Amino acid sequence: MTDKNSGLLQKALRLSETGSPQPAEKRRGSVFVQHARLVDRDTDTPGAVLICGGKIAEVYTGDNLAAAEKAAQAARAAGIPVVDAQGKILTPAFTDLHAHFRDPGFPEKETLESGSRAAVAGGYTAAVLMANTDPVISSAGAAADVVRRAAQYGRLRVFQAVSLTAGFNGTDVSPLSVLQPQDVPLASEDGRDVEQAAVMLDAMQACAAAGLMVSCHSEEASLGVRANRMRQAGDFRAAERLFRLAEEINTERNLLLAEEAGCRVHIAHVSTKDALEAVRRAKERRRGFVSCEATPHHLCLHDGSLNGGTGDTVNPPLRPESDRQALVEGLCSGVIDVIATDHAPHTAADKRAGAPGFSGIQTAFSLCYTELVQTGVLSFSGLSARMAAAPAALLSLPRGLLKTGYDGDVALIDPAASFTVDPDSPFWFSRGKNTPLRGRVLSGAVLRVWKAGEQVFRLAENAEACFPG
Repeated sequence: MTDKNSGLLQKALRLSETGSPQPAEKRRGSVFVQHARLVDRDTDTPGAVLICGGKIAEVYTGDNLAAAEKAAQAARAAGIPVVDAQGKILTPAFTDLHAHFRDPGFPEKETLESGSRAAVAGGYTAAVLMANTDPVISSAGAAADVVRRAAQYGRLRVFQAVSLTAGFNGTDVSPLSVLQPQDVPLASEDGRDVEQAAVMLDAMQACAAAGLMVSCHSEEASLGVRANRMRQAGDFRAAERLFRLAEEINTERNLLLAEEAGCRVHIAHVSTKDALEAVRRAKERRRGFVSCEATPHHLCLHDGSLNGGTGDTVNPPLRPESDRQALVEGLCSGVIDVIATDHAPHTAADKRAGAPGFSGIQTAFSLCYTELVQTGVLSFSGLSARMAAAPAALLSLPRGLLKTGYDGDVALIDPAASFTVDPDSPFWFSRGKNTPLRGRVLSGAVLRVWKAGEQVFRLAENAEACFPG
């Protein structure tokens, strides 16, 4: 071990001269993971990671790797847990820019506790929750209450978005004027779009003044209503054309309004080739001000993948294979910045009635790994970039990379392990069982997850034993 590395280790572990075990309070947020394959946006190499006090203290790779064995011995002497990864992948835990936990208001669909469990079981330790709750989250105070209640469970770092209009009333944007970036990460009317362009412009101008990003559910409302009527009448082709038009019209509209307002804009769940092309053009005009996401289901499924019943309804709808291929190309080229789940749990009764959305935060990584990485479309580093590094960067968070000083949020993954998706299993942790993947075999199992160096998930034979503490 070099003097430099020895000094870093001694400082990080706060070892005594004798290397005696440290008090439990000094060991909190600390773990040493060795014999791992380290993979993040920039790295894919054998190595080890030391996390101390919730932060990554040292990364051992290459010429530095030999020092890891002595560091592990020092960690054990200090009472720090040492984990042998046995060659499995250690990667930054994921950040979800777009999830619905239905809390407050809809505990039959999801709660902060159940959503957090599903998230960490899927490798996530941070998520931005949408505002379409009951009551709608329209103020910093209401957002802070959600964050406070989620923190009680200690598993997932929750960020709460606020609505663009007060209570989703479609007209009043005044609550945005008193917000600060440290209060909320972004504003969004997700689940719908702001119908009036003038109101959306006002909202975007208010967000620009406050330094907030605007996330857009781009859908022209009247076309969406007509498309739903056509779908209910069985005219699926006509409905698909109108759903497509509804997204593409308002994607272009929202990008132009954001340019006029001078705000940062994020286009949620892009699903068509032409909507993606509009984003690409806007990025060329406004570098650094425009971003977008695609969901695992739009990247990995198409309109012929499922049976077409009400249980398969999602908004935006699954598109033809040509659109899916365009999204995959956009993901690989960087036009699509992040993969976000749009986790949308529902009751069985609501799904039978046609409620749109999939419960997907627990399966998002494994679906993308199976369909994108195992097929050679994307590298694991590329997937990590879009599920960990890029969303963290959009939120200006020091996480998403295996880098000294970054948050000690990591996941241990077995890429060779497979499992069958079973929402009726006790190992399905979301209250929403509305997954289109029922019975499907996926690869890439999340084995363990640490948040700020504390283990928050470990795959076990008993479902309740998966959550330490």
